Amino acid sequence: MKIEHIAMYVNDLESVRDFFVKYFGAVCNDGYYNSKTGFRSYFLLFDDGARLEIMNKPQMEDEVKSPVRTGYIHIAFSVGSKEKVDF
Repeated sequence: MKIEHIAMYVNDLESVRDFFVKYFGAVCNDGYYNSKTGFRSYFLLFDDGARLEIMNKPQMEDEVKSPVRTGYIHIAFSVGSKEKVDF
């Protein structure tokens, strides 16, 4: 079994894309835009083959999230060493 990709909605699509490209070496596709719905997304490809889809659409709600709720809670990224985190 292989997870094909993980997707998450973000408020600032370009800033999040730039963060993963700069700090994690992700390669980004040209993006997708649906003119009917306003949905936009980018796929980010990492060295080990992992893919992350970041998405945005108009009028998204950013509700308060309790840290003790059920469901998805986080994604962990490994960069190989503490020195790479602190650069």
